Amino acid sequence: MTLVRIATVVEGQGEVAAMPVLLRRLAQQINPQLYVESPRPHRVARGTLLRAGGVENAVATLVEQVGPSAGILMVVDADDDCPAKLGPALVERARRTRSDVSTAAVIANREFEAWFLAAAPSLAGQRGLADPLTRPADPEVPRDCKGWLSANRVDGRAYKPASDQAALAALFDLAMAREHSPSFDKLWRDLTMLLN
Repeated sequence: MTLVRIATVVEGQGEVAAMPVLLRRLAQQINPQLYVESPRPHRVARGTLLRAGGVENAVATLVEQVGPSAGILMVVDADDDCPAKLGPALVERARRTRSDVSTAAVIANREFEAWFLAAAPSLAGQRGLADPLTRPADPEVPRDCKGWLSANRVDGRAYKPASDQAALAALFDLAMAREHSPSFDKLWRDLTMLLN
């Protein structure tokens, strides 16, 4: 088994717990011969990351922590930005900072939880969610995916990223999410690139 290190930049507290879970699951699907070591994600608020010096500081901090041989993956919510413009811009800034480090940027459209919506049927009955659970027509369109998850709970509790995101990341059907979410498919493709 080969060890590969992937360092991540995320924006939310829920992603700090969820990304290592998701990375290990994806890596197992992409290449079961690899063991992915993923240090605790480096959390940077979206506004801080996007302003001048934000990406550059995050990349420099991670390289100092994990070394230049590790890949760097930035995962940011698109919110109302165009993922096709924001992602390449972040990668370009990262490469200007450290051209010797493999870097990728995945912009979750519109937010990380849209990937759960894309695989909603696979989460039926899990973490208080309804059973059956029907996927929205276009999982990347709802502006409030967290609200959608709360509205589809039957246990009377609201979805809370800090307590629910990692658990759902461990449960949702990855192939189904890839089929119904272009931004999740990009995560899959970019992680494949970083693992090779």
